[in-house]
Amino acid sequence: MNEQETYVVKSKEVLNPTKLTDYIQFCKLRLSTLVVFSAVISYFTVNEAATDWNRVITLIIGGFLVTCSSNGFNQIIERDVDKLMTRTMNRPLPQGRMSVAEALVLACVMGVLGIFILTYFINPLSGILGLSALISYAAIYTPLKRVTPFAVFIGAFPGAIPPFLGSVAATDGFGTITFSAGVLFAIQFLWQFPHFWAIAWVMHDDYKKGGFHLLPSLAGRDKSSAFQNLVYTLCLIPVSLSPILFGMCGTIGGIIILIAGILFCYQSYILYKECTIKAAQQLMFGSFIYLPVVQLAILIG
Repeated sequence: MNEQETYVVKSKEVLNPTKLTDYIQFCKLRLSTLVVFSAVISYFTVNEAATDWNRVITLIIGGFLVTCSSNGFNQIIERDVDKLMTRTMNRPLPQGRMSVAEALVLACVMGVLGIFILTYFINPLSGILGLSALISYAAIYTPLKRVTPFAVFIGAFPGAIPPFLGSVAATDGFGTITFSAGVLFAIQFLWQFPHFWAIAWVMHDDYKKGGFHLLPSLAGRDKSSAFQNLVYTLCLIPVSLSPILFGMCGTIGGIIILIAGILFCYQSYILYKECTIKAAQQLMFGSFIYLPVVQLAILIG
């Protein structure tokens, strides 16, 4: 029995998947939760009126459904590729525990319901942003992943929409994209490059099995990829500090953001210096911490 077959057998024995766990995998629950967290934090950051908790709850539900739908369509499109990669081979579609028809119905229902909730219970612009994120992620970014590393740039747009969505949810009428929303969008947009490239570095061999080449250099794990990663991480420092200039954040928040940025850059420098999977793993985990820390610092600072 080879390594891949052993992995599948052990995964089945340990997980013993039920329909509920299949749906959780299909929706990528942890990722969807992080996306919604970003939108909610942005709502509180830009909201200047009394908190409308009904709107917050609606934002959570609608945003969660749209994100789950996007993740679902992603898995439908990549179901054959997922069979080839160790990280994804145990998902419900590659394993045949969920049919394509069932997956399509589930993804469509979640997407339509989520967009309806955002549009009807919050404002039309929220619905438009949710629809834009879904289409650009599922119909543009997902197919491009097997064509060009430029897909990471394309994917950064839907990936940075949650701050827009949260900010727009805090406005009335049709909905308004404020300058503050643009600042929060820029931070999350830039953050995605070191975040995703760190993941791509760690998973590079597995990604190659599926025909994905997502590191910026054609050579893969080399100094060029690490250098580009470092450049984006350095650029993230002034962008993440810009809320101070625009009155969105105070001194305490700025200090927290600066410290977080320096530590994040140090991790990126270590990757450039060593070009190891271990350094990329440290950067990857650092990226998971960095973004919520910065967002919370802007909120409370």
